[in-house]
Amino acid sequence: MSSSIFGISAEYDVIVIGGGPAGATTAGLLAKRGHRVLVLDRERFPRYHVGESLIPAFMRPMEEMGLTERMDERGFERKYGGSLVWGNNQVPWKFGFLKGKYPYAFHTRRADLDAMILDRARELGAHIIEDATVKEPIEENGRVVGVRYALRGMDGVREVRAGLVVDASGQARVLSRRFTDVKWHEELRNVAVWTYYDNCERLEGDEYTNILIEGLDEGWFWAIPIDKGTISVGYVTRSATAGEGGQSLEDLFHSEVGRTTKLKHMLRNGRQSAGFRTARDWSYHSDRFYGDGWVLVGDSAAFVDPLFSTGVALASLAGSTLAQIVDQIIKHPEIETKALDRYATAYSGFFDEIREFVERFYDRTKYKEFYHSLAQEMIDPEHERKPADDFVTLISGLSGNHPMFHIGLDDLIADVSQPEITKS
Repeated sequence: MSSSIFGISAEYDVIVIGGGPAGATTAGLLAKRGHRVLVLDRERFPRYHVGESLIPAFMRPMEEMGLTERMDERGFERKYGGSLVWGNNQVPWKFGFLKGKYPYAFHTRRADLDAMILDRARELGAHIIEDATVKEPIEENGRVVGVRYALRGMDGVREVRAGLVVDASGQARVLSRRFTDVKWHEELRNVAVWTYYDNCERLEGDEYTNILIEGLDEGWFWAIPIDKGTISVGYVTRSATAGEGGQSLEDLFHSEVGRTTKLKHMLRNGRQSAGFRTARDWSYHSDRFYGDGWVLVGDSAAFVDPLFSTGVALASLAGSTLAQIVDQIIKHPEIETKALDRYATAYSGFFDEIREFVERFYDRTKYKEFYHSLAQEMIDPEHERKPADDFVTLISGLSGNHPMFHIGLDDLIADVSQPEITKS
């Protein structure tokens, strides 16, 4: 059955599988550049998703999308820093985001945030089909040239073709699962169990909007203020040891809450307002980020432990970078392989650096000065700034020095644009 009966073309410049932050940002910024883009998502937005706390780096791609003011208008709560009970003797400490263009991020219900970004992609000209499950890629001569998809509640499978297919399907990994192998990071093979509480107290004073991260001997809690009285609360611990002795994850959650200090105080008058959700083994890395006619972005490529709330920012930042690269590939198809190789190398390296920092941060036997120095070692080896400032810069995602943010293609374009010299 032809897709055209729904007012959707059978051919596009780019197909994006998945309408979350990575896919919507990629699609919106490509459409903004004048390209024909189709987004296929298996859900109907707004839809639930975890990951409600953001970091300032997220504001960069949102500025490109024209959404920074809209986030305030929607009433998302600004986040100005974080509070930790972490390290030697579990001493409380805190940080504030540095002054600059965006000295804040947001806490938000992801259903509302993701719907806003996808709606903006639609406004910018991307074609969006929801309730559309991608069944398989279409391959010709070893190249992916489109996908087959089914619409919920309708018979038949439809085909749509494009010059490039972007897998932004998150942990569903529609193409990634088919074309790549995944490396799991053994040091970060964790399980999370989370729920929501109403009528909670907030941190006091200048910590009022902070995310709380409270470490214990065997794991750690997050507490994210979603609005004035509701917080998201989750517990993360090792998958290998969770539930030992037959204890359920829910019982483990409640028993560990009782061992906290700041979190227990926040919840003392609260009431649980939702059931529990769980997720396991969150940290992984695909062995390939692209192939002939396809490329990965966001969680379909890799994911790092949620300790510093980097997931949404990394996904949307990568979407912004990929949109710039694909824009040039459409104009200069001959550079596709080399351009995507530069993207993959930089993107993979970016994940590896964040993973290394998170793994070392998980050593809770140190003092905060150690964690500050660790950040300085990674992003400021010349010691041009204070270690505490380097720490905030790193976890804000604003170091800006990584090759991920500076992928140049001018030399590749120049090579293919040189006129042929004919011999007389």
